[in-house]
Amino acid sequence: MRRALLILWITGWLFALAPASFSQEKTGGFDPESGRALRIMFYNLENAYDTIDDPFAGDDEFTPHSPRSWSPYRYRQKLENIYKVILAAGGWTPPEIIGVCETENRRVLEDLTTKTPLSRYPYRIIHQQSPDPRGIDVALLYNQQAFQPILHHFIPVCFDNSRGCSRDILYVKGLASGGDTLHIFVNHWPSKWQGELQTQPKRNRAAQILRNHIDSIQQQHTAPHILALGDFNDSPQAESLSRYLKAQPLSPGTLPEGLYNLSHLWISGPTGTQKYRESWEILDQIIVSGSLLTGRGLHTTKDNAHIFRPSFLLEEDSRYTGNKPFRTYSGYRYIGGFSDHMPVILDLKRDDQLP
Repeated sequence: MRRALLILWITGWLFALAPASFSQEKTGGFDPESGRALRIMFYNLENAYDTIDDPFAGDDEFTPHSPRSWSPYRYRQKLENIYKVILAAGGWTPPEIIGVCETENRRVLEDLTTKTPLSRYPYRIIHQQSPDPRGIDVALLYNQQAFQPILHHFIPVCFDNSRGCSRDILYVKGLASGGDTLHIFVNHWPSKWQGELQTQPKRNRAAQILRNHIDSIQQQHTAPHILALGDFNDSPQAESLSRYLKAQPLSPGTLPEGLYNLSHLWISGPTGTQKYRESWEILDQIIVSGSLLTGRGLHTTKDNAHIFRPSFLLEEDSRYTGNKPFRTYSGYRYIGGFSDHMPVILDLKRDDQLP
């Protein structure tokens, strides 16, 4: 185990020193620096808890005296692993904007950005404690030299009949370098833990709330640039995303006011962002407004959205064949991995010379 962790540590520093040497593995042949104006990443950190017992959060499982024996050493290793993924996902520089979920609190994000080699980059944090019973939140990290927030809100996601609240949806409006305005929503919708059918109404409700806010923005602005990223805990075809959020697959005749789920393009692929038993699922997704697909100013294309799946984020799946995400724990056994989700990446480009 110690040898494996040492190898991971050395590998992380190799990433920092020579990012170009592994760009082909991490992007599947995609050139990460081809006209890139902004790289935006979303990553479910899977239980990024500190070691301090918070009496108001459901973090008892991740404390030094819990069955998981969540120690300061393991916490530091978790931060090191997260930083390595972020750095590897960036190519020559880390992503300019990073949406995350399953962070316990702001302290975890401050430790990540100040106590790892990410401290070399001018990241700032947008975070707020959410009402989630497990004490896990969504947040946004941004490079202040590339993106300047104008305002942000944490949108409550609560349910009827006293069924409580889930994680907030984080909304950030800001200016990208070059002057383009972006409207970014970071999501972590309710899970299927109590059963898919039983929990579907909760995800539908989250989708309705997000759709209402997108509609409001589109009523106030002409062809706004909108991004919705996150762990939606549903597939792109699910009714929450297709019927309630109205996020469509790409098709001829893209409309600036339309909402398009670029993750539909991954369905025919051999993998996904999370694995349940023998099946890969696409839960972590990238959704954009049609205004970002027009090719004017700050824009993107279907080819600029990817699941990030380098080999170091995977391990052999001895039970169901193939591979699976390399997690921090296997059951209650510590194995020192990364997360049970794959990150997703979107590149935005700028071509102001287009007609």
